[in-house]
Amino acid sequence: MADITSQLGTDSIKKLMLRLSIPTITAQLINALYNVVDRIFIGHIPGIGSYALAGIGLAFPIILLVSAFSSLIGMGGAPLASIRLGRGDREGAERLMGNCVTALLVISAVLTTVFFIYRRPLLMLFGASENTIEYAQSYLGIYLLGTVFVQLSLGLNSFINSQGFTKISMATVTIGAVMNIVLDAVFINVFHWGVEGAALATITSQAVSAIWVLAFLCGKKTVLKIHLKNLLPRPSLILPVLGLGLSPFVMQATESLLNIVLNSSLQHYGGDDAVFAMSLFSSVMQMSIMPLQGLTQGAQPITSYNYGARQFGRVRETFRLLLKCSLTFTTVLWLLIMLLPEVFCGFFTSDTTRIAWCAPYLRIYMGGILCMGAQIACQQTFLALGQAKISLFLALFRKVILLIPLIYLLAPHFGITGIFAAEPISDVTASLVTFGCFTYYTRKVLFYSHTHAGSDDVIHT
Repeated sequence: MADITSQLGTDSIKKLMLRLSIPTITAQLINALYNVVDRIFIGHIPGIGSYALAGIGLAFPIILLVSAFSSLIGMGGAPLASIRLGRGDREGAERLMGNCVTALLVISAVLTTVFFIYRRPLLMLFGASENTIEYAQSYLGIYLLGTVFVQLSLGLNSFINSQGFTKISMATVTIGAVMNIVLDAVFINVFHWGVEGAALATITSQAVSAIWVLAFLCGKKTVLKIHLKNLLPRPSLILPVLGLGLSPFVMQATESLLNIVLNSSLQHYGGDDAVFAMSLFSSVMQMSIMPLQGLTQGAQPITSYNYGARQFGRVRETFRLLLKCSLTFTTVLWLLIMLLPEVFCGFFTSDTTRIAWCAPYLRIYMGGILCMGAQIACQQTFLALGQAKISLFLALFRKVILLIPLIYLLAPHFGITGIFAAEPISDVTASLVTFGCFTYYTRKVLFYSHTHAGSDDVIHT
């Protein structure tokens, strides 16, 4: 398995995409279940399910922010490590990964302390009511104790994937997800521990995933290995990681901000019922996008390695295949949601009245998913090429520049319908702008690289 990275520069792109993407898509599907399984179990608790699910939704912005910091380091460091491997600099890639381990540990300590102390006032600020605050606080208090496991399992799993070990990366998520499902069933349905049981199941499964990741990266099969000598922080290594990782961090951090804006606005215009609906919709969105993210993760090692090796024709071919697959996926997904919204709502509640109320709004909220395939394919390719500034702008554009102002603009005139409609308007607009930026900037960047590489092959979109 040690020579798998060299195959990234020689094997057929279609075969590589198939081989690398199937495990990452499977992992993301499992990861989607991993992230929403608590809400599935909680939403079906007799009597309190709706309020408890709304409470978990209120804690979701902080959970997203914790994950965002793992992306800051993992998704910032992994493409840079792949590029170094493409250039034949294995030792440099290992030094970079070692610094990322240290950064993840420091971030874990800070996040756990700050969020644990201020969790109640933050949850009230996010839109909690007297009916939901205790559920949100109980879940979050336990979840935060596992922050270090989230950081290590998610952050370092990116380095496993970036080497081409996508099956190992898939196993990381699978192990945690299966354990989480089993423990949820035991803690909630057998022991009747409610939201506390759900949180305990989550952090236990995350701990096992983190141990798995560390065991692999310290073992014999990995190309890049964790060494103690590389844990000493070096600004020259970690600063580029933070620069590139800022884009996926902002994508997730602004998702957290967006959830806060949505929940507080929905609480104002629609009360607990609207907050419950948003918790349900965000779960559907998360389940929908995860396979697409798995596809882009499968393409990332191919793109980054060949960009580092200056094989720009292979970069072009990888992107074209990624774009076709992404658009096909989002088209099928859009059709299913438009035709069967009740089925998607029914995953998270058995209350037929709530399903009937939520279904029309789900069609509105997910109306722009059709275009998201192009946006995600382009934005993630920017990351794989190390183009941090462009990716950061696009992450900010969709949520901060478009979506949040649209919520405040439409809500006073159209109520909760306007709040939900802001999502597809921003999705379609951002997708068009992202594709336009990709077409222009990648030609410019790769043409510059081409002229210094002596190749006659440049990217064309």
